[in-house]
Amino acid sequence: MLDRMREWEPPAAWLKITTVDAHTGGEPFRVITGGYPELPGETILERRRYAREHLDHLRTMLMWEPRGHADMYGCIVTPPVTPGADIGVLFMHNEGYSTMCGHGIIGIVKVALETGLLPIASTARPETAGAGSAAERVVRIDTPAGLVTAHARISGGQVTSVAFHNVPSFVLALDETVHVPGLGDVRYDIAFGGAFYAYVQAEDLGLTLAPDEFRAIIDKGMAVKRAVMARRPIPHPFEEDLSFLYGTILVGPALGEGAGSRNVCVFAEGEVDRCPTGTGVSGRLALHHARGEIGVGEDMVVESIIGTRFRGRVVATTSFGPYPAVIPEIEGSAHITGRHEFLVDPADPLRTGFILR
Repeated sequence: MLDRMREWEPPAAWLKITTVDAHTGGEPFRVITGGYPELPGETILERRRYAREHLDHLRTMLMWEPRGHADMYGCIVTPPVTPGADIGVLFMHNEGYSTMCGHGIIGIVKVALETGLLPIASTARPETAGAGSAAERVVRIDTPAGLVTAHARISGGQVTSVAFHNVPSFVLALDETVHVPGLGDVRYDIAFGGAFYAYVQAEDLGLTLAPDEFRAIIDKGMAVKRAVMARRPIPHPFEEDLSFLYGTILVGPALGEGAGSRNVCVFAEGEVDRCPTGTGVSGRLALHHARGEIGVGEDMVVESIIGTRFRGRVVATTSFGPYPAVIPEIEGSAHITGRHEFLVDPADPLRTGFILR
C-alpha cells in the first residue's frame, strides 16, 4: 500500500538537501552531505563570511522550523585549508556560524569515520592496540578558530569516543562585575576556548542548573551576555571575526555521581547546550589553570544540564599573542541518529524557515 509513497520523486525544481544527523551528549548535530553549494575562500573564516553573506537562507532553512528548531545545530564539511588537515568544518546554529564547537568536533569525527567520508583504519599507535583494545585514528580538522586535532577511539568498527586537542585557550578577564537588569551586580570571568564565554556561578543567579530551570537559565544567561557585551570589548588577539562574546557559561555543583561540576551554556540567540560544551570546558580549564586550581595532566569531569559528561584536562601550556594559554583536551561520545533528505518547495511561503523561542 505504501509502495507508491516510497517511490515518489519530488519535482525537479525543488531543492534537495541531504544530511546525516547525530548527537553528542544529547546536543544535536546535523551534517550536510549534499545539495549545499561549495564555499569559496582560502580560509575557513573567508568561507564563513561567504556563507553568512550569500547563503544564510540555507542555514535558516535547515536550523529553524519546520526542519529544525530553536536549539538545532549543524555543520558544513569543506576541503581542508591547512597542510596535513583531513577536512574543514563550518558550524551553524540558530543565530549564525560558530567559530569553534567541541561537540561538533566529536560529532563530525564520529560521522566522518563511520560513514566512510574518511577511512576508519587506525593511523596512530596501532602497536598499542592489543586484543580487545581500542585502536586510535587521528583526524585533523580546520575550523574558523584554527586547526584542531582529534583522536578517535575505535573498537569493533565504531567510534566509541573522541578526544580532541583544542586551539590555545586563555583568560581574558578575571573577577569582573557587571550590572545586569533584574539581577543586580554579577561577578564574571571571560575565557576563550575557541569562542569567548562569560563564566558565572549559577548560585549567584539563584539557579541550581536542574532541567526544570530551563526557561530561567535562558533568560538569565542571555541577560548576562547582553550586559557584558554592552560593558566591554571582547578582543581576540589576531582575528576581528572572533572578537565577540558567544555565550554565557553557568557553573554549579554536579547533580549526579562521578562528575566534579555542572556546565550549562546559553549561546547564540538563547540556545541551551544539552552537552557540557567542549569550547566552554576548554575555557574553564584555562580559568582553573590561571587560578592554580588544576595542573597539566589533571582530569576534570563536567556534566551537562541532562547529566551527560565530558572529560577535560590541560595537556600543555603555551602562549597566544599576549596571553598565557593552555592546550585543552576534551573527550566525549557521539551517536548517529538519522539520515535525512530535506525538500524545499519553491512555492512554500515558509521555505526559508521560522524560529520561535
